[in-house]
Amino acid sequence: MIVFVKLILAHCIGDFLLQPKSWVTEKENRKAKSLKLYLHILIHGLLVMLVLWDCKQWLLAVWVMVLHGIIDALKLYAQKENNKAQWFLTDQALHIISIAALWIVFFKPELNFTAWYENAGFWIYAAALLFITMVSGIVVRELMHNWSKALNDKEDESLNDAGKYIGMLERLFVFAFVVTGNWEGIGFLLAAKSVFRFGDLKESKDRKLTEYILIGTLLSFAIAIAAGMLVLKLTEHV
Repeated sequence: MIVFVKLILAHCIGDFLLQPKSWVTEKENRKAKSLKLYLHILIHGLLVMLVLWDCKQWLLAVWVMVLHGIIDALKLYAQKENNKAQWFLTDQALHIISIAALWIVFFKPELNFTAWYENAGFWIYAAALLFITMVSGIVVRELMHNWSKALNDKEDESLNDAGKYIGMLERLFVFAFVVTGNWEGIGFLLAAKSVFRFGDLKESKDRKLTEYILIGTLLSFAIAIAAGMLVLKLTEHV
């Protein structure tokens, strides 16, 4: 199980932490002609070697790169402006399935569910923290892509990337509240955010903006709560 968690962690680092938005834009524009696509694929292979720290697994790294490249190419040529959210989720699901398949083929694990919890605590928490900080922010953005376009274009006096870091911090707080059993803290955090947002929403009188913020907040909280509960379950016997 610990090898599978490491492979998922490597995927998250490669697909989210080490893939700037400019790379994504270039890949969408140039598709198979984009050098960033092949550099992105190479990074995934290197990350597999790094997290496993075993030169004998070079063939696994090669297969990860090949399958990752095929899936990314499929997404680049199939997705349109109006179905980006669906293809984002499909792309990530295919990556996870391919990683699981390679893990089974190369390591032939005994799929004894009780043994999956053994000595995996560190990797589970590492993967969960990366997910609720970097990965889930992009997930929320992609799921809300169509709604964000409906907002009126206005001069924005907000600090650069303020929303990104607010989202990361709130998910970290929610995750911490869940894993420590302090569920009441989530209610306090939600109430505090509502107080801060009340003035903006009242002044804007924009129903779309209100719905956009509400959906984004609930998605963000739901992701962090689910991640926290999953970690609690996986570390139950560690």
